[in-house]
Amino acid sequence: MQNYYKILIVIFVCMLLTKESSASDNFTKQIDSLIKINSIRPFNGIILITQNENPVYSKMVGYANFDKQTLFTLDSKFVIGSISKQITAVLVLQELDKLHLDLNEPISIYLPKLEQSWKDSITIKQLLNHTSGVVREDLPLAFTPGSQFLYSGYGYELLSKIIEKTPGKSYAKLCNELFKKCKMTNSSYPTKSIKKTIVTGYAKSTDSTLHTERETFKNNFAAAGLLISTPNDLIKWNDFLHHGKLFSDSIYQLMMTETSLRKHPIWGNVGYGYGIQITHDDSIIEFGHSGYVPGFASMNFYYPTTKTSLIILENIDWKDYDFKQTFYFEELIRNIVRQSDLVKKN
Repeated sequence: MQNYYKILIVIFVCMLLTKESSASDNFTKQIDSLIKINSIRPFNGIILITQNENPVYSKMVGYANFDKQTLFTLDSKFVIGSISKQITAVLVLQELDKLHLDLNEPISIYLPKLEQSWKDSITIKQLLNHTSGVVREDLPLAFTPGSQFLYSGYGYELLSKIIEKTPGKSYAKLCNELFKKCKMTNSSYPTKSIKKTIVTGYAKSTDSTLHTERETFKNNFAAAGLLISTPNDLIKWNDFLHHGKLFSDSIYQLMMTETSLRKHPIWGNVGYGYGIQITHDDSIIEFGHSGYVPGFASMNFYYPTTKTSLIILENIDWKDYDFKQTFYFEELIRNIVRQSDLVKKN
């Protein structure tokens, strides 16, 4: 009788393993088939999916440098675009956790030399969730602060100046210290020497050929979109951010709480917390951000229910100004993952 029950247990375990393997094979085959499609445009970059920090899917397609035919690795360095915003937001919220600032105070308290009159009207919170109305340093506010959503890279540049004031360190130093804490050994602020170590960014020319993109670091703010990281390091970032290793739980909940609504050109209507996008449709909770700068497209989404990370980094800019072509594969891969058992609680 004991042998009978042992056999039943073995059969049951085998069935579970077969089911998990089948589910894994299914989404793997779907992504593998998808990235072979070249009719819209080719995929050129890295896909890394992990669960509990363990890889469940990893694929590198194309070249980090076409002229040298350099292949990607999981430590290849990319400009991560607006994924940078959650890193800047964490630096702000760490100062909040230390009681060094107040999110509801006007930014004039921290930036008294700022010449614009609107410095008395907007708060740190409004910069974090893009409701400040700030457009540019030399322009008036687009609306009454707190009344609407307006995505603002310049707003995050102001945040970087604020956090320099509280600990008395440069934003670059603060970033690099944070990366060191998170054991992100290949991530950094974009100094001149670091820029030489990143993968080459490309852009589509008018004749549909590719050329090296020279505008990546022009007219962009480091705090909003120019930080440098790798697929492996972004997995570490998700681990530290979402597992209580960067600040108190109350501050984490503050960051992950929707306080504004963004009409995203790719993902539709999404909630926005502090430097992070929040979706919870189809009963799936998703935290993260996508990013774009000339030459690079990026995506980092995290699913807390199953501790799953989805990282996609590409180094070709298809110059599609509604972003549908630029994020073609990212959108479809996200859909595959969301429809799989990877992000659904059993």
